[in-house]
Amino acid sequence: MKTLVIGAGGFVGPYLIESLKKQMSWDIVATILPGEKLNCQEIEVEELDISNPMAILSLLLKERPKYIVNLAAHNSIWFTWDNPGLTVDTNIKGSINILDAVRQANYEPRILLIGSGEEYGKVSPEDIPISEDVNLNPCNIYGATKACQDLMAEIYVRAYKMQVILARAFNYIGPGQSTLFVISDFAKQIAEIEQQQREPVIQVGNLDSKRDFLDVRDLVRAYTFLLEQGMSGEVYNIGSGQVISIREILNLFFEKTACKVDIQVKAERLRPIDVPVVQADVRKIIRETGWKPQITLEQSIEDMLEYWRKMI
Repeated sequence: MKTLVIGAGGFVGPYLIESLKKQMSWDIVATILPGEKLNCQEIEVEELDISNPMAILSLLLKERPKYIVNLAAHNSIWFTWDNPGLTVDTNIKGSINILDAVRQANYEPRILLIGSGEEYGKVSPEDIPISEDVNLNPCNIYGATKACQDLMAEIYVRAYKMQVILARAFNYIGPGQSTLFVISDFAKQIAEIEQQQREPVIQVGNLDSKRDFLDVRDLVRAYTFLLEQGMSGEVYNIGSGQVISIREILNLFFEKTACKVDIQVKAERLRPIDVPVVQADVRKIIRETGWKPQITLEQSIEDMLEYWRKMI
């Protein structure tokens, strides 16, 4: 079976490729943007910009993959607040270009589109943990673009009988993640403090927010399960099913370092709109595919801290 991984040059791409190779032994074609590099062995790599519909169609006609995963997205909340137009172009128009290229190619691959728990936004306390049936109410640009992507995909499923599975990934973490994301940022700051490269003060935003964190290695396992077993037109939450405050996460980091560290709240690290609690109800994906998280939060934090210790 041939699998096309679009947008493989980001954080998740190499993890997904390794998961597909390990679990499925599928042939993999991965796309990257011009200038990106992808250090994965035994795969085919193509350059692709999903803003170019004809380039997508040409690649599909050439490879005719059985499975397609679209990882291409702007997913940093901070980036999307500052670049709403570019976020729309990639997260909405890019996904539509992929769906329409499949329609024009006139065959029926299974497509996994990656959405986000940010699509739900602020929900009522009685709706936590958040199931796939909760109404979408995004509170940021990123969540709004992913909600639009999902709505457009549902139309393509109904109108053209396309095989599209929708994954809503909640907060995921792991070694190698950008410091645009809070947990990786904490890990890097702690590692720098240990090496005396910065003052023993860690800069933070809102520590009272509670989130559902999943290791990226469990996330990509879920993607492989959905490619094979997910139902077309259905939405699947992917998360740990557990919730923890950012303050508690920071305390876990403090337990893993001998340094005494002070905390400094920075106004620029506070979101324009923040959601107090985000927790995924993951019973649907567990029930329908048998997937379950395997890596503990403590292990993820340890691995991320070790990653930054080695990098620094």
